[in-house]
Amino acid sequence: MTTTRYTRAHKRWRRAFMALMAGLFSGALLFGLAGPVMAETQDPESFPYAVQGNVRIVGEPVEGATVTVTGGGYTGEATTDDRGTWRVPVPTKDEPYTVELVADSLPEGVEAPEGFEYTQEVEFGATSTVTRNFTLGAAERSTTSFWDQLASRAVNGLNFGLMLALAAIGASLVFGTTGLSNFAHGEMVTFGALIALLFSVGFDFPIWVAIPAAVIISAGFGWGMDAGLWRPLRRKGLGTVQLMIVSIGLSLALRYVFQIFVGGGTENLPGRSTTVIAGLGPIRLSVTDVVSMSVSIVVIIAFAWWLMRTRIGRATRAVSDNPSLAAASGIDVDGVVRIVWIMAAALAGLSGVLWAYFRPGIRWDMGTSILLLIFAAITLGGLGTAFGALLGSIIVGLLVEVSTLWIPSDLKYVGALVVLIVILLFRPQGLLGRRERIG
Repeated sequence: MTTTRYTRAHKRWRRAFMALMAGLFSGALLFGLAGPVMAETQDPESFPYAVQGNVRIVGEPVEGATVTVTGGGYTGEATTDDRGTWRVPVPTKDEPYTVELVADSLPEGVEAPEGFEYTQEVEFGATSTVTRNFTLGAAERSTTSFWDQLASRAVNGLNFGLMLALAAIGASLVFGTTGLSNFAHGEMVTFGALIALLFSVGFDFPIWVAIPAAVIISAGFGWGMDAGLWRPLRRKGLGTVQLMIVSIGLSLALRYVFQIFVGGGTENLPGRSTTVIAGLGPIRLSVTDVVSMSVSIVVIIAFAWWLMRTRIGRATRAVSDNPSLAAASGIDVDGVVRIVWIMAAALAGLSGVLWAYFRPGIRWDMGTSILLLIFAAITLGGLGTAFGALLGSIIVGLLVEVSTLWIPSDLKYVGALVVLIVILLFRPQGLLGRRERIG
């Protein structure tokens, strides 16, 4: 009896085991057969790998050409955009692929030279993308004279200097009225660009609405920082060194808060024009560059009029010159400092927007990359003087761009700082600063 039960139980376990193995084998077989089918039906945009490249003729992009990628039972195609680039996602990188430029898809007037290879074989390496380019004709090499390069880079340097001046003027007035070297001023520049990105891309507002909104919100940000942080610290009697250390901590905190929201990539503001204006000779300026320079000049002139002609502007200059004497004369120093913070933040926000178009692109640490140049411009022009910051910014901007004629582009910021050191050796107070007696 016991043996019969054991035999029956053993047979049941054996049948169950055989059924399990048959199910696993069938599932593996079905999965192996369905794998290519799933790859075929899956959305190509979700594929983790891609073959990409560009199509050019004599250095110019070819738009509207068709490129096909085949391999491993998969076929994909793409059409080149206005920059001549194309990208075809593929399901796996374990297979070799054949990339073909479809000859019949070339636009009218575009012809390949004799013997041109329309197909290329590609294999993936360690990366998730592989690049193959189709060049239909060699670009003609052109040389530009030294003086043409100098003129072009000088104009670009002037554009950069005017943009830099918007940020430097505000930071200089903050130093003049409070004695604070604000290391978080670069984050105020980034803040303006991010708000413009939020309104233009996030909320889909026109860029001509997004930029004024960014300037206004940046001004509110400056008011909030002074009301919530700097004024209470000033009233507690903290010295300039302690305030400077607080500004360094604030800079680090804001920088990584920005990274949390926008990530580590680069975003672009809409409306940027890359079309070069004809008739300017060797100078290459786009419509965006001209608009940027015009806006900078108008804002700087308006700010200079406010600083020289209005009561608040004259009070600001008085506080910047001598806060104690200004307070004894009946000027509300705290009120003036509050207005200076608002103006400085608004100018920094506008500078961030123009900097995003000049780079081009917006990053979470974009303001930090020019903070040292802002301080260099303020120091070169004279600490605490708005017009000195303007002059110093233009000099720094010109030096940064023109110096690339002799030194590598990676060292162009260093060249400006070297000139700053040389000038300060002969004029320690800066170009427009006052010589002060020590002791």
